[in-house]
Amino acid sequence: MSTITIDGLPFHVRIDGDSAKPALLVSNSLSSDLSMWDGQIPEWSKHFRVVRYDQRGHGGSAVPDGPYSMERLGRDAIGVLDALGIEQAHWCGLSLGGMTGMWVATHAPHRLGRVILANTAAQMGPPDLWNGRIRMATRGGMEALADPTITRWFTQDFIARAPDEIARMRAMVLRTPVKGYQGCCAAIRDMDQREAIRRVGNPTLVLIGKHDPATTPAAGQLIHERIAGSKAVMLDAAHIGNVEDAQAFLKATLDFLLG
Repeated sequence: MSTITIDGLPFHVRIDGDSAKPALLVSNSLSSDLSMWDGQIPEWSKHFRVVRYDQRGHGGSAVPDGPYSMERLGRDAIGVLDALGIEQAHWCGLSLGGMTGMWVATHAPHRLGRVILANTAAQMGPPDLWNGRIRMATRGGMEALADPTITRWFTQDFIARAPDEIARMRAMVLRTPVKGYQGCCAAIRDMDQREAIRRVGNPTLVLIGKHDPATTPAAGQLIHERIAGSKAVMLDAAHIGNVEDAQAFLKATLDFLLG
């Protein structure tokens, strides 16, 4: 693991795989960190130089005062590429990471190759939802948000049959800095990319959770419909599809990236 500097702030990155292989930049969800991708790295790194980074306000990256914006998060991603001397990378982002990827694909498409947008949405209102979560974090910290988050992230069946994985993911939520969580909540609250993504021309795969109560199947279908030529794959999962339906997620991503 290493630290790079973007606009004077430290960002935590990890690189797996041969530096001679094509780059794959992956971006985490709200209230997680780069370890959310641990299950995919062994296979992805056989084919790609996989670059993981903790989003602003998360993991080992800087936690500046918020609110943040989707533009700021998108420029952070471009900053990761710049700091590592990577001219172009494929992209895989889940939830907040997918939102960030949409911004980059819209505003700096030449920096991306193939784009995977997983369990995400181009707009996610109403604002009161996010203002309420910001207030809850102020009152009760991440402890107040951990159980509701896990309930959105996974189906009850998965929660019952995968207690070790649930414990790992819950710990990830709990170690998220409150200020970083709140800053990214504001970025999601203020985002509306529903029209902008019509301009995306990169080959795009949209992964949709069949049981996702957060970024719903309808939200995923909207992205698929508005990005011309995109492909959509349905996962038998709620919100964190790369964990709950890991094998299908891995197959879909490798088929797309290597196709």
